[in-house]
Formats: sequence, C-alpha cells, structure tokens
Amino acid sequence: MIALDILSWILMLTGAFFSIVGGIGIVRLPEFFSRLHGAGITDTMGAGAILLGLVFQVGLSLAAVKLMMILFFLLVTSPSSCHALARSAFTHGLKPVLDSSPRDGSSGTEA
Repeated sequence: MIALDILSWILMLTGAFFSIVGGIGIVRLPEFFSRLHGAGITDTMGAGAILLGLVFQVGLSLAAVKLMMILFFLLVTSPSSCHALARSAFTHGLKPVLDSSPRDGSSGTEA
C-alpha cells in the first residue's frame, strides 16, 4: 500500500511539474505554434499524470473507472485539438516563425 501511495504522489508531482512548465511555455514562448506546444504539454502530460496518480490514490472503485475514462478522453482529444488548431491557423495564413540566425549575435557570414 505504501508503494502505491509513493507512486501516486510521484505521478501527481510530475503532473504538477509538467503543468507549471506548460503554463510558463504558454506565457513565454514567442509565437502561436510554440505556445500551442506548451498548451499540449499542459493538457496531455500534466493533467494525464495527475489523473493517473489520482487513480492510484482511490484504488479499485467507481471513481477510478471515471478517472480512467477522463484520462482516455483527454489523451485522445488533446493532441487532436492541438493538431486541428495548428492546421487551421496554418491554412488561414499564419506561418511559423523560422529563425535560422545564430544566437551569438554574429551575422553568420564570416569568412
């Protein structure tokens, strides 16, 4: 029983970490497609790990079945919705920013 509690807490803390990182990514990343990646991390990894940790906390019960159903629908719909948003944005003219310049400030054309 102690092992399941430890595993559930590890999963919930991991989910919280991914949720925080994804939330920071939504705020800090520079453009739409990058921010969409942060949102996908928050939904899929963050909430998914938290839900799986909660499943281990409640044990075998109707609540665990409901949590697993929520987890299943989250894992199916979150990546699909992120893909649909990205495809729609790209189709309607929003292009990703592709920055190929070096990060050290040089022009990249030195001889």
